[in-house]
Amino acid sequence: MSLGRDTTFTWYGHACLEIRTPGGKTILVDPWFSNPKSPKTIDKVDRCDVLLVTHGHFDHMGEGGGDMLSIASRFRPAWPCIHEMSLWAGRRLPGGMDQTMGMNAGGTVDVGGIKVSMTPAVHSAGDYNPAGDTTLYLGEPVGFVVELENGFRVYISGDTTAFGDMAFIRELHQPELAVLPIGGHYTMGPREAAIAVELLGVQHVLPVHYGTFPILTGTPDERREAIRARGSSAEVHAIDPGASLD
Repeated sequence: MSLGRDTTFTWYGHACLEIRTPGGKTILVDPWFSNPKSPKTIDKVDRCDVLLVTHGHFDHMGEGGGDMLSIASRFRPAWPCIHEMSLWAGRRLPGGMDQTMGMNAGGTVDVGGIKVSMTPAVHSAGDYNPAGDTTLYLGEPVGFVVELENGFRVYISGDTTAFGDMAFIRELHQPELAVLPIGGHYTMGPREAAIAVELLGVQHVLPVHYGTFPILTGTPDERREAIRARGSSAEVHAIDPGASLD
C-alpha cells in the first residue's frame, strides 16, 4: 500500500503510531508500546523528534504516564500537548517545563519545519492515579493536524466520536489522511467513522484503536462497508501491528 507522500506510518497496535517524515524526523503518537499488540517494547524505541499524546488515559501514555515520560526523558523531543499535561509532565522530567509546549485547541506550533495544530476531541481524559486513590486529570482530550515538511497534512483524531466540527477541521486544514479509531465502545465505531470521513473530506484513512481488547469490536472491513454505503471513495489502509504504510 502506498500514499506516495514520502512518509512512512508504522502502527504498533492500539493507537501507538510512528511517523517517519520526508525530512527524516520521527514522530511518535500515543506511545503505549506496552500494549498487548505491540511487537516493539519501550526499551527498543530508538528515536523521537516530536511526541504527540492525545489525552491522559493509560492506553495512550502508559500506566501512570510511564511510556510517554520514558520517551520524553530519553530523547527530549519537541512535545506539544494540552496545557495541563505540560504542567504535570514538566514536574517529572529532567528538563522541567522546557521539555513541553503547553497549548490548547486552535493553537499551532512549528517544530523544526513540522506544523502541529491542536483540535478538539469528544472523549474524557481522567485515569487511575497510581500515586494515590484519586483520578489523574491531564486536561481535555485533543486531536492534532500535522503538516509535514512537504505540505502533507495528517489528521490524528485521538479518541473521539464523530462530531460536526470536523467540517471546520476540513475547512481550516484540508487533511489528506485521517488516523481514526474504529473499535467502538470508548470511541467511534465503523459507522460513526464513515461519517467522520465524509465531514473531513479525506481520501485516505488509517484505522487504529481496535482489536486490542475484546470490547473493541469494530473492524476495518466494517468501516469499508460503512464508507461505501455513504457513497465515499475513501480508501481504508488497514495494516497489522508492526507493519507500515508508505
